[in-house]
Amino acid sequence: MFKNTAVKLARRARRLIKVVGARFMRRQDGSAAVEFGLVMLPFLALMFAIIETALVFFAQQTLETVAANTARQVLTGQAQTTGYTQSTFQKMVCKQFVVALFNCAGLYIDVRTYSSFSSVDNSLPLKNGNLNNNFVYQPGNPGDIVVVRLMYQWPLFVNLLGDTVANMSNNNRLLVATAAFRNEPY
Repeated sequence: MFKNTAVKLARRARRLIKVVGARFMRRQDGSAAVEFGLVMLPFLALMFAIIETALVFFAQQTLETVAANTARQVLTGQAQTTGYTQSTFQKMVCKQFVVALFNCAGLYIDVRTYSSFSSVDNSLPLKNGNLNNNFVYQPGNPGDIVVVRLMYQWPLFVNLLGDTVANMSNNNRLLVATAAFRNEPY
């Protein structure tokens, strides 16, 4: 008697599992939410990575514009004749910054005089992912070859699957804007 009852219960349980399983497989109520959950995380990560990359390019272009404008002060001899020091030159550069993008505390300026254009060192001032702080201010004399470099440590926030635009060890991107020229005879 127990055996028959157990067999009947097992059959009923199998039928119930079959019916419930078939119903469950036919139901489509939560599929949109599940699909949204699967797609949304990679989509948001990709969107944030695109936005951050666009901001890096925009900041780089802004720094290039500021470098070109401030290098003109050295090119025409205005910085030399008015007696600019490194700190006054940095203040002049900071006045041209977009305050929403840059903080003057993260700005580094390197103005060097070279004997020829072929001797110009245009490598990044990084050693093991850290910034070398051996920057000088040599605006030169009339006819000298001068390179003005503005550098800024741009913080990065999005790291998409380990692929990042950071070139520094502290997850920052060193933005470098360079202007190379021969001083005018002023």
